[in-house]
Parts: sequence; C-alpha cells; structure tokens
Amino acid sequence: MLASFLMGLVGGQRSMTPLAAIAVPAARGDLPRDRAAPRIMGDPVVVAGALALALAELAGDKMKAAPDRIVPAGLVARLVTGGIAGGALAPRGRFWRGAAVGGATAVIASWPGWRARMAAMEDHGQTATGLVEDALVVAGAAAILATLRPDETGGGPPPRGPDRSRGDRDATFAAHRNDA
Repeated sequence: MLASFLMGLVGGQRSMTPLAAIAVPAARGDLPRDRAAPRIMGDPVVVAGALALALAELAGDKMKAAPDRIVPAGLVARLVTGGIAGGALAPRGRFWRGAAVGGATAVIASWPGWRARMAAMEDHGQTATGLVEDALVVAGAAAILATLRPDETGGGPPPRGPDRSRGDRDATFAAHRNDA
C-alpha cells in the first residue's frame, strides 16, 4: 500500500497526474502483473484523456484565475483520481483498500501542499513556484512507478492458476478449491 499512499501525495498536488502516471505504463504493459490496475487504464482513449487532462492542469495551474486546490471541486477530483491511482497500484485483490488510501491521502495532502505553495509564491511568484512543483510532482510519480518490481511486468492479466515458482500456497489452495 506504500505506492498507493505515495501516489496519493502526488494527487494532493496535481489531481490529474496520478491518472496519467498509471495510464501510460498500463498501456505499455509496464505495470507489475501483481497490481490491481483495471484493464481500462491502458485503453488508448483513457491514456489520451488522462494525458490531456494532466497537461492542461500543468498549464492551467500557472494562470492567475486558477482555483486553489482546496476548493470543493478540486478536493473531489483529488479524491477520485487519487483513489483510482491508489487502487491501481495496490496489490491484486486490494483495489478498494488502495483506492481508499490513495484518495484519502490526496485530499489530506492538498492542504499542506497548498500552504507551502502560497508561502513560496510570496517570494517567487506563481509561475516559478508552479514549475518547481510540477517538476517535483512528475518526478515523484515517476519514482513511485520505478520502485515497483520491474521483473514482474509484462502487461496483460496475470497468468491463470497459481504461481508455483514463488511457492504461492494461497494461490495453490485457491486453484484447487476452484477446480473442485
């Protein structure tokens, strides 16, 4: 659940970045197979939409008319996207727990991120602080994904049946129970 929590932190700063961060590797088949990412995350339409929304948010954040991240609509967006990304990064079978962790973390992380940004803007302005925050958020999302076990990637659904190579006794039990 650590990856779900960390992606929630990212979502607290930029609401659309977590979706794009999950959709792109999902489309390439680069998410570990033991994660709960729904197949739809890798759909080309979802990937294009997530990227477009993330890029629009990165650009729009520098505008003077941009709303604060702590307005109700912004918090709802963070709850939903942090939840989807958190669920996708959770271990398989724990999507909803990961979604709760990611969504709650995104909402809670919005306030300290907003306070830090407001304080930094007094000295450095909206554009400069926004660009630094963008760099930190994108680098953070990339780092979270890089820590996932790349040796277990391969795209698509996990293989059917137990993974006997790792001595997965629970999967073996489940497979025998389902065969009966």
